[in-house]
Parts: sequence; structure tokens; C-alpha cells
Amino acid sequence: MSVQRRVTVTSPQTRLAHARRRYRGPWRPTTLDPAEAPLAVALYRRQRRHAVTALTSACVLVFGLPLLLAVLPALDRARVFDVPLSWLAVMVVPFPAMVLLAFSHLRRVEREENTVEDAHPAEDV
Repeated sequence: MSVQRRVTVTSPQTRLAHARRRYRGPWRPTTLDPAEAPLAVALYRRQRRHAVTALTSACVLVFGLPLLLAVLPALDRARVFDVPLSWLAVMVVPFPAMVLLAFSHLRRVEREENTVEDAHPAEDV
């Protein structure tokens, strides 16, 4: 019995993508102008504070809702369209609330960036 050699079959595009990635030089982050570094650090800290607030709110939502339902067992007896209200609260409330939380976080962070850009306009080269 002859043993056949296994051959990898890929599209030409995949081979090009792998070859391109292989021959690139190392990625280096851009360096900031020393005058802009304190502004970037301040912006990073403000954005991080907003991110911690959003993450804390999401955790309170995800973990607080089941705790609230455990504390209020009357929500198990209440029914909407013959479905317990506690089930609806766990299935329906968190996801739209997280989308709204993410959207509001994104808007706050963009507003911070725009404030910095308005205060210190970039010089045209």
C-alpha cells in the first residue's frame, strides 16, 4: 500500500494573505509629540473612568436583577401573557439595557475626544 502525501489546499487569496503577513516588518506604535502626551494621558484617564462606570453599571444590571428577583418572590406570581414576570425581566430587560449602556458610553467617550480636539486643534501639515 502506498502512502499518499497530504496536501494543503487553499485559495490563492489565502496564500497571498499569509505571505504578506510573513514578510511585513514588526509593528511599532506611533510616538506622540511630547506636547500632546499629557493631553493623551488625561483623555485616557477620563475615558477609563467612563469605562469603569459603564462596566460597573453592566455588572449591577446582570447580577442585581437576579438578586432583586430573589428578594421579591411576588414577581414569580405575577404573570404577563401567562409568563411569569420574573422570567420576562431576566430575558427581556438586560439586553436592551446593555445596548443602551454601550451606546451612552460610546457617546460620552466620543464627546470627551471632541472636547480635546476642539480645545487643541491639530496643526495642518
